Amino acid sequence: MRKTVRIAVIAALFTLVLAGVAMAQEGGGLDSSVKSMIALSCGLGIAIAAFGGALGQGKAAAAAIEGIARNPGAYQKVFTPMILGLALIESLVIYSLLISFLLVFKL
Repeated sequence: MRKTVRIAVIAALFTLVLAGVAMAQEGGGLDSSVKSMIALSCGLGIAIAAFGGALGQGKAAAAAIEGIARNPGAYQKVFTPMILGLALIESLVIYSLLISFLLVFKL
C-alpha cells in the first residue's frame, strides 16, 4: 500500500511540474497582476526565511549557552561550532534574499 501511495505521489508531482511546460505559451511581457504576485511572493519568501532563520538561531544559541553554563570548561568546544551553525543558518536567509532580488529585478 505504501509503495502504491509513493508512486501516486511521485506521478502527481511529475504531472504538476510538467503541466506548466506543456501549457506554456509564447507571450509578451508580464502584466501588472503577475508582477504584483511576484513581488508578493518575494516578500513572503523573505519573511518565511527570516522567521525560520530567527527560530533556528535562537534555539542554537540557547542550547549553546545552556551547554556553556553547565560546563564552562567546554567553552571553546561549544562556541566555535555554534558560530559556524549560526553562519550556515543565516546563509539560507541570505540565499532567499538573493533569489528574491533576482526575481524582482527580472521584472
